[in-house]
Amino acid sequence: MLEIHDLKKSFGENKVLKGFDMQLKEGENLVIMGKSGSGKSVMIKCLMGLMQPDSGDIRIMGKTVLELEQTELDQLRKKIGFLFQGSALYDSMTVRENLEFPLRKQNMPQKEKDKLVFQALESVGLLDAIELVPNELSGGMKRRVALARAVILHPKIIIYDEPTTGLDPITAKEIIQLMREIQEIYGSSALIITHDVDCSRVIADRMILLIDGLNYAEGSFKELSSSTDERIQAFFK
Repeated sequence: MLEIHDLKKSFGENKVLKGFDMQLKEGENLVIMGKSGSGKSVMIKCLMGLMQPDSGDIRIMGKTVLELEQTELDQLRKKIGFLFQGSALYDSMTVRENLEFPLRKQNMPQKEKDKLVFQALESVGLLDAIELVPNELSGGMKRRVALARAVILHPKIIIYDEPTTGLDPITAKEIIQLMREIQEIYGSSALIITHDVDCSRVIADRMILLIDGLNYAEGSFKELSSSTDERIQAFFK
């Protein structure tokens, strides 16, 4: 579904990505963990075509991202859902309007848009909140609305950027369970960027540890958490 090979990106003398490699398989939940400043956000921006890498290859569903024209890139992005860190809802818009935002360039009647909005909200259990604005929602509800917005176009791939950050432990567990349910409903593949060990334990089919700009280690949660490598163990203490 998604492949990155030998990705490099520097900012002046600061080499952030030094030849990062990864693959996301169909139907898989892949977790990428890395400390602050390790290059996770830079990798995502390169992946989405928001930042040009210095070198390397990025392929998404058979398309070479760095070779795409803007219109082609826009078409590809429609197949990718993105859950932003902190939810990133528009404060001046209702829940309905927030969910309609990704549909604004879609040539479809309002009746079809309404159907997609209702389906997305129903999948996260928030149909009753459709006319509320973000400041009337709890943190967990905001994250659910953001997730509904991410899946409204039935994406093949969903990218989660720190999905449990800022949530209390109970709400975080609810969001993790919802991520599992979303995968079953839409049959999507997921790339999950997180530093939450509990989230990784529950959600990950496979994990990659991003250290020094490289894919330092990968494997299941059990394999990595039982490693004797001190740099790997530092993530699980």
